[in-house]
Amino acid sequence: MKKYDVIIIGAGPAGIITGVTAKKQNPDKSMLMFKEEEKGLVPCGIPYIFHKLGDVDKNVMGPKPFVDAGGEVLTERVVDVNFEDKSVKTEKGNEFSYEKLVFATGSEVVIPTFIPGYDLENVFYIKKSYNYIKQLFEEIKPKKNIVIVGGGFIGAEVAEQIALQPDKKVTLIESEACCFSKAFSKELCEVATEALQGTAVDVKTSTKVEKINGDNGKVSTVSLSTGEELACDAIIMAIGYKPNSGLAKKAGLELNKMGAIVVDNYERTQVKDVCAVGDCSQTIGFLTGCMDYVMLASTATAEARVLGHNLFEIKIRKNFSGTLAVFSTEINGMTMAATGLNDTNAQAANVHYISAKFSDFDTHPGGFEETKPMTLKLYASPCDGSILGGEIWGGKSAGEMINTISLAIQKGVTVYELVSFQIGSHPLLTSAPTKTMLIKAAEMIIAKIGRK
Repeated sequence: MKKYDVIIIGAGPAGIITGVTAKKQNPDKSMLMFKEEEKGLVPCGIPYIFHKLGDVDKNVMGPKPFVDAGGEVLTERVVDVNFEDKSVKTEKGNEFSYEKLVFATGSEVVIPTFIPGYDLENVFYIKKSYNYIKQLFEEIKPKKNIVIVGGGFIGAEVAEQIALQPDKKVTLIESEACCFSKAFSKELCEVATEALQGTAVDVKTSTKVEKINGDNGKVSTVSLSTGEELACDAIIMAIGYKPNSGLAKKAGLELNKMGAIVVDNYERTQVKDVCAVGDCSQTIGFLTGCMDYVMLASTATAEARVLGHNLFEIKIRKNFSGTLAVFSTEINGMTMAATGLNDTNAQAANVHYISAKFSDFDTHPGGFEETKPMTLKLYASPCDGSILGGEIWGGKSAGEMINTISLAIQKGVTVYELVSFQIGSHPLLTSAPTKTMLIKAAEMIIAKIGRK
């Protein structure tokens, strides 16, 4: 049985970044990573395979940086882990021992077994699997009527991209009143849903799929809660993901009520020398301190960098006490981004807040051909002015502006400090320095606090 200092199960973003960071910090340590397929995918890039990229192989991701750093990779599925003798066993019967073990097994799609007909032929999913997506890409080509179930990021992005293909009729079914309801406030959800409705996608909100009907074992129609029956020759389920923690559970690791592996602030499980990172591990909300449910590659890699540095000894103190999800997308040419608190999740978490909204253009002056209107909504504490969240929509710069707000939340920046926030500006790249949206929104919040 060959022994390694570190074994990592999983070669997604969390596994790769853990491995690369750990190897660079510990070049003399032997490290082995297991992956289940020869090729991997950039998870967030999957929707764009169906049009903008037009090719699955333009969205590949792999552990080459880990190999370049001196790590080893095997394409074998781990089926058993023994904590007592610190070993793992693969589907091929090979066994390896470890000093440190990392579960980076990611997430898997939620399969709606509660919907009759879910197992019919031509019911598909957006799995984070190169082989599966490669097959889906080919099978969707001849299909004409496609129903997509789920109006979150993946469902909406996939719907928009497939609808850009010629001769495709795409219908999106969303059970909530608006799309993106788990990430955005009601206001931004309405903006996002309107943007999606402006594409070739037929968007049906406040609607559920009651049953999937088949003909000779293949999908033929879907029955909706509205009483409508839609003809279709393919369905793509995009109703969410769950932690891929089956192997960890089998090995005896503790899972939380969401099925994620329980870890401490440094990604360590209750079993000595065993860690878990990324979508398979639990997260605690930055603002609420409660169990959270965030599955983003950006979150996974942040955790992985901390784990990689501290795998053998704590070298870098973890500087974030919880997960702060940062979302962004682009639909029909409109960029939308959000982080932290908003009107919807603040009520659910019973958080007291104050907000302000400011709109302008993403260039100055606003007369350039590529200029887009922008809106920024900032959320802060009415007690001390600390920034709690933000939402931005309009031009592409929203995707990076939201990262500034995320950093401000993590560092406890207040609206008072933002007044003296020193910025760079350029006519083609930013709004005018005389009315920077983030600063103007902060000033508006200060005025509201002063009136209280």
